[in-house]
Amino acid sequence: MPFDAQATAATADRTQPNPRPIALWLLTVAGMVWVMVAIGGATRLTGSGLSIMEWAPLSGALPPLSEAEWNRLFALYQTIPQYALVNEGFGLAGFKEIFWLEWVHRLWGRLIGLAYALPLAWFWLRGRIPAGYRSRLLLLLALGGLQGAVGWFMVASGFEADRTAVSPYRLVLHLGLALGLYAALLWTALSLLRAPAAAGPDAGTVRRQAKAAAWLVVAAMLAGGFVAGLRAGLDYNTFPLMDGRLVPEGYWRLAPGWTNLTANIAAVQFNHRLLATLAALAALGAAFAGWRRLPPGFARQACLALGGTVCLQYGLGVATLLLHVPVWLGTLHQACAVLVLTAALVALHALRQPRNAT
Repeated sequence: MPFDAQATAATADRTQPNPRPIALWLLTVAGMVWVMVAIGGATRLTGSGLSIMEWAPLSGALPPLSEAEWNRLFALYQTIPQYALVNEGFGLAGFKEIFWLEWVHRLWGRLIGLAYALPLAWFWLRGRIPAGYRSRLLLLLALGGLQGAVGWFMVASGFEADRTAVSPYRLVLHLGLALGLYAALLWTALSLLRAPAAAGPDAGTVRRQAKAAAWLVVAAMLAGGFVAGLRAGLDYNTFPLMDGRLVPEGYWRLAPGWTNLTANIAAVQFNHRLLATLAALAALGAAFAGWRRLPPGFARQACLALGGTVCLQYGLGVATLLLHVPVWLGTLHQACAVLVLTAALVALHALRQPRNAT
């Protein structure tokens, strides 16, 4: 490159905003979303999600400040089927126990919104956002707002007659959007921190294997949402067989047939097991391919991390099942799922090829 061209490129680089602060901010918000997924798991496992029957984005940030307000909210809760069919007679003290976890869940969502919106405005007004990222950051803001609305849409389904929990379909929608938001935050931050770099002549092959593992991980996580929504983990608490069979009896007992995939406890749990096993095998295959085909470096380490995290998650899943889904272990299992997703995304990002790579 001629000297003048080199000088021009260097000057242009100096005029570009430093992307590192933006990336660190996005990673912080992504970490908060990760915590939110774990809190959401605990909320679901304890049956706390229906304790707050009002959507008050501003005033709801404050907890009840008087006994009269506590009694008013408890009276509202007593009108829904969950109270009559599950918690009747547990009193105001019992209501407060489930209320506080849901209140923390919603408060944390508000804090995520502030942690994203306020720095975004500051970076925007200061001209610190790198070229090409403004639209993406605005889209992430919109997705965050949509997630709050979908959360209430999910909770409202639990107030319907004869229902003691939220709709599994809306639960999976809420979970899927949270995972999508987390993935977008993480991927954007990684793109700001790491430019594509050649990971070796066989990187394309390893990337295809890692991509297959990533999609299977996502499928297993969404299938796990239906397991959670149906409380299917409380049945068939043996492994690897289900009631002494590889494929449980009654797998296809519902009509129309497609409803078995989302409403049949036997089928839903089997599908989650199957997808988790396929995801684990694919991730271990990607780790082995990375170890064999990639030179020492970040991409190789990322593939090995993918294999390690999926083994950890698989073990947690089996333990959660065998122990009849204790709250602490079920919450840890849901949180570790995000760790596996993180490892898959980091591996895929590390295996990107430069645009001019042949």
